[in-house]
Amino acid sequence: MSKTVLITGAAKRIGKAIALDMAKRGHRIALHYRSSKDEAEATAKECLAAGAEDAKIYCADLTDSNAIYTMISDLVKDFGKLDMLICSAAVFRKTEFNKLSEDDFDFHISANLKSTYLLAIGMSSQMNKDGVIITFGDWSGIRPYKNYLPYCVSKAAVISLTKALAQELAPDIRVNCICPGTILPPEDAPAEKIEQIENATPLGRIGKPEDILAAVHYLTEGSDFTTGVILPVDGGRLVSNSDLY
Repeated sequence: MSKTVLITGAAKRIGKAIALDMAKRGHRIALHYRSSKDEAEATAKECLAAGAEDAKIYCADLTDSNAIYTMISDLVKDFGKLDMLICSAAVFRKTEFNKLSEDDFDFHISANLKSTYLLAIGMSSQMNKDGVIITFGDWSGIRPYKNYLPYCVSKAAVISLTKALAQELAPDIRVNCICPGTILPPEDAPAEKIEQIENATPLGRIGKPEDILAAVHYLTEGSDFTTGVILPVDGGRLVSNSDLY
């Protein structure tokens, strides 16, 4: 049965992979982007070619509550009520402890936590019964690593938000959180760094988009008796002895 899915940060990388996977299942795809309009338009076309019943793009700065409410209003006009919300948009910036600023905190909290909070609350009243919300934490939200303090804090807060939302929105909406390890490292990442991460990962490799898609599929369609779950997809980093990012 075709469903309506909003994916944030859907123009590129993991968000795009999720959008295309949902498209192959014949769903109606709402793709959010902030500045990557060309990439979002291209992804929408790819979604339609992959089998989506429909695919539309929506621009919004997710740190701006008015922009979020406008996007929700536009989406409801186009599609009616939503079935799934997947909050994959995020920011990630290195912040050495002795150089931390208030802006570093605000930057990560606004983009990673506040946006998820506003989207989940705003969309919950516009979702069909048996709706699904997936948030994105990070393994560092469970076990922080150095030089990324505001990022780790923001993702730890997303984990807590997920549990609270799962309680508040049950039984009509299920809310779960995926906590990735290293997936799709930057293209300019040195080979030495990649090797270090692989060596620090018990399963011995960098994660692939398919690893995240498997988790999304389980949480959206594989089990309807799962809510409030924090699901690491990290190759075992949480049980390793290394704190290397």
